[in-house]
Amino acid sequence: MKITSTSLINDYFKDDCGKHGQDTSIGFEIHKAPANTQSFAFLFEDKDAMPVCGFSFIHWCGWNLCSDSILEGASETADYTAGLHSLSKDHVKDHYVGMAPPDKDHTYELHVYALDCMINLDPNHHFNDLWWAMEGHILETATLKGRYRSK
Repeated sequence: MKITSTSLINDYFKDDCGKHGQDTSIGFEIHKAPANTQSFAFLFEDKDAMPVCGFSFIHWCGWNLCSDSILEGASETADYTAGLHSLSKDHVKDHYVGMAPPDKDHTYELHVYALDCMINLDPNHHFNDLWWAMEGHILETATLKGRYRSK
């Protein structure tokens, strides 16, 4: 399985996908998923945030994606279940929170999981709940990495 993104140019995500633009969600496409895939789950995270905020910052997570793509800017309208991100409180305000590295250029990772089932979680769940719900159902994973500039 492979992931591509038109939001990624020369290893950097477009300015529009974070603090230098409109916080437009990244787009991505999944290629060569296993034949018996029932749905996809995904996580968009910033591990470089650990020294700054003390944890890997989750910008976006979702599950029950049945298509092989989400268009750029379509985090609010695509057909999937959006989970909580690191800025969420009691409910999901925005499905995607844009990249905003405060100290240096950060590397962001999009992890996509091909699953043999649909996930029975409502939107008020964090990635850890998704992780445990996916256990035993992950057929294949793929990761796309890109950077976003701090200045």
